[in-house]
Amino acid sequence: MQLSYKSFFGALALSAALLSCNNDGPSQEAVEAPAEPTVAKLEGVEVPSFDADSAYSYVDKQVNFGPRVPNTPEHREAGDYLVRKLEEFGAEVKVQEFEATAFDGTVLQLRNIIGSYKPEAQKRVLLAAHWDTRPFADKEEDESLHNQPIAGANDGGSGVAVLLEIARLINQNEGPQVGVDIIFFDGEDYGEPEFLPMEDREPNRTYWCLGSQYWAENKHVPNYTAYFGILLDMVGAENAQFWREGYSREYAPSVLKRVWAWGHELGYSRYFKYSNSEAIIDDHVFMNRAGVPSIDIIDYDPASDFYFGDYHHTLKDDMGIISKETLKAVGETVLHTIYHEPGAGA
Repeated sequence: MQLSYKSFFGALALSAALLSCNNDGPSQEAVEAPAEPTVAKLEGVEVPSFDADSAYSYVDKQVNFGPRVPNTPEHREAGDYLVRKLEEFGAEVKVQEFEATAFDGTVLQLRNIIGSYKPEAQKRVLLAAHWDTRPFADKEEDESLHNQPIAGANDGGSGVAVLLEIARLINQNEGPQVGVDIIFFDGEDYGEPEFLPMEDREPNRTYWCLGSQYWAENKHVPNYTAYFGILLDMVGAENAQFWREGYSREYAPSVLKRVWAWGHELGYSRYFKYSNSEAIIDDHVFMNRAGVPSIDIIDYDPASDFYFGDYHHTLKDDMGIISKETLKAVGETVLHTIYHEPGAGA
């Protein structure tokens, strides 16, 4: 399922309700759930048990570094930690170091961190999350707090934590039949703050998702491709809801179908909703641009005026909102999805 640059971004340009990671105005559509979601199971497959306590500890570890804002010591230390953990968990690790210019002209020193399992396998699955955190608490009601960086327990920390636990389990057990690549994208959350006047913005340039934009143009392996991709973004908040995001439905409907079916099969229907949410620009957009049909598992609040929960881009995004149950729901669902994916030639 390849997407050309022209066709993909032509579709983006024509989308009437395009959202970015910080925009307002979502709409939602409830759809009837399948009576019995079906999953494709492989015989004889043993899926490791996802350890929610372990995943929670990985969120806590990241938060303890402090905000992981690019160009700060905390950001560098956290990145070094992620490299060490992937190496400890037996992955073949590659690091993409690059510079990117932020909306305000700041030159950011960034790193995409990639861990690969079964690098020789032809059929591959890509799992991703961003590891940087927001430099502005720009959705705080108190304007004096707008320039404070956020802890990013959920927005950044939770997706990374789930993938670290998956990496640990792959290393300690027999892995999936397919090769697995885990990418921690950098520079996802350095987009324009809410308080930046509209006349100072560049409407035709995306300052969000800098790491995935770089990776899409500079893959870690020449001619890299994957059978499908799953992006995890804000997957740890208590009572989270994951609706079927617009670009996921459009560009990777079969992937969305199998992931949501596994969520329901495992008893997590309270999290994985058979309802549709608006399309949103996130790292999966650029994973799709790179030819990997990808979905976004992302927290959606149907009662919100701006798509996300009230913690989003505020100082509330700390360990107090993280739920082990939510981490487990997402982690188990992703594990079962990749472990029941047949290898090449199967």
